[in-house]
Amino acid sequence: MDAARNIKPTESELEILRILWEKGPSTVRDVHEILEQSKEAGYTTTLKLMQIMHEKGLLSRDTSAKTHVYKALVSQEKTQQQLLNKMIDTVFNGSASQLVMQALGHHHSSPEELDEIRRYLSEMEKKQK
Repeated sequence: MDAARNIKPTESELEILRILWEKGPSTVRDVHEILEQSKEAGYTTTLKLMQIMHEKGLLSRDTSAKTHVYKALVSQEKTQQQLLNKMIDTVFNGSASQLVMQALGHHHSSPEELDEIRRYLSEMEKKQK
């Protein structure tokens, strides 16, 4: 399972993982119905993708019932951290501050989000002292 944690999911795999993280263990039909709301996706394509994800170790599959139930084996937080680290390294030359400035400069943040960012920065400063 440790090897699965280092696999970088594709964009389509991430869409399926997002659904499973939010909804919990689900059948292919459940996942497919949610995917169909935002894009055209064939049921067999969703099925094949989830089978591949199972083979890669990204999903587990419970075959005890007639309908197979899939569950994410990788955590949302760990996956987000891996993808973010890769982006920081490849797009921002390893500079997290450039990423943050780019994101804040080109994305409208609510006053609540800005307050949350300030609190987070304040906590980080306290920990470094």
